[in-house]
Parts: sequence; C-alpha cells; structure tokens
Amino acid sequence: MATDDTLTSPPGQSRSGTARALAVIDAIARSPKSGVSTVARETGLSKAVAHRILRELVAGQFLRFDEETKLYGLGPGALRIGLAAMRELDITAVAHRHLAALARRTGQTSTLSVRQGWTRVYVDQVLSPHEIRMSVALGTSHPLHAGSSSKAILASLPDAEVTDYIDHHRLEGVTEATITSAGALREEIGRIRKLGYAASFGERQAEAASVAAAVHGATGQVVGSVSVCGTRQMFDDASQEWLGEVVARAAADISADLGAGHRVQDGAARGGPWPPAPREESHD
Repeated sequence: MATDDTLTSPPGQSRSGTARALAVIDAIARSPKSGVSTVARETGLSKAVAHRILRELVAGQFLRFDEETKLYGLGPGALRIGLAAMRELDITAVAHRHLAALARRTGQTSTLSVRQGWTRVYVDQVLSPHEIRMSVALGTSHPLHAGSSSKAILASLPDAEVTDYIDHHRLEGVTEATITSAGALREEIGRIRKLGYAASFGERQAEAASVAAAVHGATGQVVGSVSVCGTRQMFDDASQEWLGEVVARAAADISADLGAGHRVQDGAARGGPWPPAPREESHD
C-alpha cells in the first residue's frame, strides 16, 4: 500500500514527518492566512495530510487558526523561533562573503552600511585588489541624502518616512554635488526606485563615485545598503548600469540570507513611484 510519503513526494524520494511539517510552516510563512487547499497545493501534500499537520501545528502553537475565516497563520511558537533567529543574525557576518564576491567581480571596493535612525554607518568593507582604490572610514555616520549608500536606504523607506525626512531635516551639502533641494531629492528617489539602485558622483567625496542598493531584513524593513565605490574615472556611463545590476543582486542575496526571501525582489526599493500619487477625495 502506498504511504502518504510515496504519494506526495517525487519518485525515489520520501519526506519525513518533520520535513512535511516544515514545508507546511514555510507555506504559511510565505502566504499568511491560507486555507487547507492552498497549503496542500503549495506543499504537494494531500488535503487530508495537510489538514492533519495543520491541526498538530496549531496544537503546538506554531500556527493559529481563525474559526471565522477558516484560515491559518503563524502562531506564537513560530514567532518565538523567528525572533530568536533574528537575534542571532549578525548583518556584518552574513554580508561579508557577499562583499568579498562583489569586490572580486567588479574590481572595486565594496562596502556595507547599516541604518541608524536618520543616518547610516559604514560597518564593513572589502578593498579593491587594485593599487589605486577607494576606502571608507568604518564607524562614521552620514545623512540619508548624501551619497549612494545613503540614498539607497532613503529611497527604500516607506513614503511617510521619506516625506518626514525631507520635511524635517536640513539637506546640508557635504560637497558641491550633494543634493540640497527637496524637489531634486524627490526626483532622485523616484529614479532610484525605478532603477533599483542609487548612484553618486562626488556627492560625499569630491572625486569619488559609487553605486549602492538597499539591504532588507526578515520583515522587509530596510536595514542598510551595500555599495561599490571608486574614483570618478573608474565609473563611466557604460559601466554604471552593469554595476547597478550587480550591486542590486548582491543586496538581494544579502537580504535573502537575512530572511527577507520573497519579500524583496532583486534588491529593488520597497516603495512605489515617487512622489506618491495623490489620494482621491471621498465625497460620501
């Protein structure tokens, strides 16, 4: 007689009860508020097997069940494990191998910044293998409107936070190229969101150029940015698009390792086009 494992697993393979339970939890994590049919379809399990596992996970508080909607969501048990995993994550340790690969692939210095309120701080870098190269001062903080690493973070914030930053912070110039106009910054944010990466030519250091993309955490929130940087002569127009794509991919890979997974697509900004479309007035 065929077992549940042989009925629902690829030929030559069988899944343990633990593996099937984990598959169910993963399905709920990816699609909260799912019913039995959705879980069965996502996991390849029969509806009967999926329902039994769901009930067991609810009993163990890993999932919760809404009696009115008949839908399942993550429970306090899953939340405890998720929070514990997040506490164990060290963004610098997670990102370093990606920085090393980025520096090898581009030949430029790669950096990692983390967001700290309305600023961002350099926390790691892998230097270019070339004799002439850029380096950054780790531990230094910078405003969110100056330089590609900063702008990548700002553009990835929700619209309300972007508006708050622009309306309540002085857009001071770090160099002559720094964006100090609110209107110009809004246009730049729209461009970054469209491209999925930010570029800077002399905005923070007069002779420096860089390309950066935002890094996201497990809940989709922006936690920092990754960049490649060099002298302006090293960044011509032809290479900017390629560098942007490579950096955006690295940022997406780091985000995935931090648990962002499907929440972020290829390192693109979370927000929509900027400025946001005006809300329609209600005449009810």
